[in-house]
Amino acid sequence: MTPDLDLDLTDLPEAEWFDRLDALGQEHGSFERLGDSHASLFIDAGPRLLVTFETVEAARRAPGAAPRGLDHVTRNGWSLLALLSRGDTWFRDPAVWGTFDRLTDDGFFEDFERVLFTGTASCGYAAAAYSVAAPGARVLALRPYATLDPAVAGWDRRHLSERRRDFASRYGYAPGMLDAAAEAWVVADPLYAPDAMHAALFHRPNVTLLRTPMAGVRLEGMLDAMEALPRLVDLAMDGGLDRAAFARLWRGRRTQGPYLRGLLKRLEADKRPGLVARLCRHGLSTRDAPLFRRKLEEMGSPAPEQPIEAAE
Repeated sequence: MTPDLDLDLTDLPEAEWFDRLDALGQEHGSFERLGDSHASLFIDAGPRLLVTFETVEAARRAPGAAPRGLDHVTRNGWSLLALLSRGDTWFRDPAVWGTFDRLTDDGFFEDFERVLFTGTASCGYAAAAYSVAAPGARVLALRPYATLDPAVAGWDRRHLSERRRDFASRYGYAPGMLDAAAEAWVVADPLYAPDAMHAALFHRPNVTLLRTPMAGVRLEGMLDAMEALPRLVDLAMDGGLDRAAFARLWRGRRTQGPYLRGLLKRLEADKRPGLVARLCRHGLSTRDAPLFRRKLEEMGSPAPEQPIEAAE
């Protein structure tokens, strides 16, 4: 029977928050503190395993202040291995290496019919890097870093202080760790140079790049607002994710304010008045209708009395 893990951990002090996860793990699987900066939660619920990486801070900001993977346990009957970090550590810690070494030696991943690793940004890096511990697994990485090793990614001026971490030893270069994966998907904005350059380093025969123009660092939030992220994870677990399937999900961006406002700025900068007017008329059917109506008035192109329907 699939456990109901619809927890509400909102507003709990961090110590109590960890205590609740510990109790959950003891009831349905296990919970382990991995040094001072990391922890793992395992929920044994079904023959498919979702392995997630996220920061404690992000988990505590999520609905219910719980690790995101718990929703898939309740909704899909999947097992869950959630790795948590305090801050963006990139999970570069011997305690985490040792955990995955032990899981591999114990044949842990072999007990599941399918395994999917997933994460975003620094956690997307970790999902790709540690997937090598489960040969044949699938990987869904949103905006992943390939490495912060300055010898490889010295052009990335973000997180300069984090370069002191060891990215050259165990589970180090994330793209190289994907060679054992059955299939991997890297989701990134080709117009946001830092993410696009990292994504290019993941070029492998078993890797599909899914492009999200104009998403930038807001990618995960946009997918959440579109209610597309659960479906994206489902498709990846099933092995049914391809460019056409993703394109159908990504169409939902056309009702999202952040995407439309970003596109408006780009079209104005490119001096494309015809496309600006077309975009603004579409925007009249969204929550940002006052902004787009004002833009149309400034252009001398009055808006219709009744907002047009959003394009399919």
